[in-house]
Amino acid sequence: MQPVTRYAKSGDVHIAYQVFGDGPINLVLAPYFVSNIEVYWEHPEVARWLLRLASFARVAMYDKRGTGMSDRVPELPGLDQRMDDLRAVMDAAGMEQAALLGASEGASLAALFAATYPARSRALILYGGFAQFSSWLPTEQAFADFLGYIDQSWGSGASIAVFFPSLADDPAAQQWMGRFERLGASPAAATALMRMNSQIDISNILPTIRVPTLVVHRTGDKAINVEGGRYLAEHIPAARYVELPGIDHPPFFGDNADLIADTIEEFLTGVRAPVIVDRVLATVLFTDIVGSTEKAAALGDRRWHDLFDAHHATIRRNLDRFRGHEIKTTGDGILATFDGPARGVRCACAIADEVRPLGIEIRAGLHTGECEMSKDDVGGIAVHIGARVAALASAGEVLVSNTVKELVAGSALRFDDRGTQSLKGVPGEWRIFAVER
Repeated sequence: MQPVTRYAKSGDVHIAYQVFGDGPINLVLAPYFVSNIEVYWEHPEVARWLLRLASFARVAMYDKRGTGMSDRVPELPGLDQRMDDLRAVMDAAGMEQAALLGASEGASLAALFAATYPARSRALILYGGFAQFSSWLPTEQAFADFLGYIDQSWGSGASIAVFFPSLADDPAAQQWMGRFERLGASPAAATALMRMNSQIDISNILPTIRVPTLVVHRTGDKAINVEGGRYLAEHIPAARYVELPGIDHPPFFGDNADLIADTIEEFLTGVRAPVIVDRVLATVLFTDIVGSTEKAAALGDRRWHDLFDAHHATIRRNLDRFRGHEIKTTGDGILATFDGPARGVRCACAIADEVRPLGIEIRAGLHTGECEMSKDDVGGIAVHIGARVAALASAGEVLVSNTVKELVAGSALRFDDRGTQSLKGVPGEWRIFAVER
């Protein structure tokens, strides 16, 4: 459930803001180029990242004037008025002093505010930021192209290819990005903001920043060149610099989003949260009953439930036998993990063979890879690959990825090559094999 949106007065202008979390540290998020504080919560990854900040801080975020939920204004704000808006939000939220987290364009504002109001700035975190606009769009042609995008395609979400390219092929992510653009600013307002932003150069004020500063940047950031972050760290006295791999611009997307939040927490509190997710190599198994809907209709509810219970009992008996760990049921099947791929393959074969006398055929798929293991769930790309492999199987088949086949060499398991396949949502081509039984 997203926080309540309230309004702070900055002069005669109403600034939309939200406050969430109850940690001991006040943290203010300086907004991006455009923002909408309510649309943020509509994307689960963004919401999860914001709540991660709320686990150790009392967080305030807002839309600057002319954008998002804040008042539209005849003229969009320069950095001085943006500082007024930030200060008004702090006052309304009861934050006499706060750490400032400025990401992207917001980094320039946060740096300027920290230099101007050091007594109100507990610390400064600059993520994916820049001192000079040229770190964003380095040439006049690049600037013109972006203005052309705003004029012709604003609201389409196509800018996802620049801002978080790892999700560029995800239709839902592009749809969210389009909505974010439309509700963040109108095309005219976005153009005006970009023209104003093109004048940003805070290089000369960086040496005057005296508050503790952390600079974080991804090496392959497609929107803001990593040299922008390096420049900030080199010119802010005693700044700590952390460079991480990745190509996405926003901190809440990408493989190391959690690490970015961990780094921020450690900087502000001196400690990191306890590790609740382990990354381990594991074999994942997906099973699914073939034609379950038709079978249920033919048998009727009572007989189907009895058969379904027998199916689950068979699976769990074999998981115990082959040291598998049931993660969860998945409709008409299960997701399980194994600490050895050969045991996983043999378990899948045993399940397929033992449910057949019940009048059931299953399909199964396995993949071995690095997984994020928590108390009662498992995640990571390896899980997605396992699910896609299983989806390719026919009735009674057990399919495995080439990774599994290579790891079970010498186990006496035999395989039939099913060729190279594309797995939906997974980059690259994958060699798939069927287990011979």
